[in-house]
Amino acid sequence: MSKVLITGAGGYIGSIAAYQLLQKGYEIVGIDNFSRGFKQPLEFLKEKFGEEKIRYYNFDIKSDLSPLFEKEKNIDAVIHYAAFLSVDESMKKPEDYFTNNVAGSQNLFTYLLKNNIKKIIFSSTCAVYGNAEYIPIDERHKTEPTNPYGASKVMVENILKWYDKLKDIKFISLRYFNVCGASDDGLIGDSKKPSVHLMQNAIRGALDLEPFYLTFPEVETPDKSPIRDYCNVVDLNEAHILALDYLMKGGKSEIINLGTGTGNSVLEIITKVKEETGKDIKLEKSSPREGEYAKAVASIQKAKDVLGWEPKRSIADSVKSLVAWYKAHPEGWKE
Repeated sequence: MSKVLITGAGGYIGSIAAYQLLQKGYEIVGIDNFSRGFKQPLEFLKEKFGEEKIRYYNFDIKSDLSPLFEKEKNIDAVIHYAAFLSVDESMKKPEDYFTNNVAGSQNLFTYLLKNNIKKIIFSSTCAVYGNAEYIPIDERHKTEPTNPYGASKVMVENILKWYDKLKDIKFISLRYFNVCGASDDGLIGDSKKPSVHLMQNAIRGALDLEPFYLTFPEVETPDKSPIRDYCNVVDLNEAHILALDYLMKGGKSEIINLGTGTGNSVLEIITKVKEETGKDIKLEKSSPREGEYAKAVASIQKAKDVLGWEPKRSIADSVKSLVAWYKAHPEGWKE
């Protein structure tokens, strides 16, 4: 099987991706600077699968990556997850987002070109679209982000488009809608405290692990809370594996949405967490997050047509896997 470099391998989505790829026989090289990711899930995977199948290194994507590529030869493809990803934080510290997400990605791409690695799966976001002009949002929707996080991802997509034209890099940019859930067996989940994701924080509130706060501004939806498209993290990463296979077989560069094609409001997700856990959640309000928009639901027809992908797991499945994760790891991974 192929040898794949995963950036941000110690993060929530990256560590679950490594787990799924290892189960399918891929060889994994992970990098993370561990400013926001964790070594523990990678140690867990190394113990489970062996160092010949997974190795990880402490590298920042903005740094000199020559030592990595001198040691790890014959990398076939890259899944680029490493990024800062908080809409609210990006409004307060835009400089961090443009430095890390844009300059960091460009630095990574320079080393990929030097080492003739020309297949990239890029972790993008529905935040590139901004306020929806129509629902569901397809890939033809204009990109007018309302926050620096979304803007940073558009910039990287544009860099990749130029490298496709001029340097023959082939890429799949996967525009995620909202991500939820843990690995199906509950062994790897989201360790951020608090997470940037609603469902994770609601479950931690239901399990009395930490207070839960409503952080949304009132918007024009039936219950006044934002509507989002919640995609299970395992389904999401299955799309990455199909995208890898697509590029390995000579597929052309594409930009593809990942979601479910359906939407749930913040308050609906909280109700679902209450139903699945049998627990009430004390709802407290804190200052609303900046840069939010009212509704975002994906059209996933292109993912079906190009990758043969569609999500399999329900909101209830996501809640159950996260409950299992948080019950086993109430404090998440250790720092």
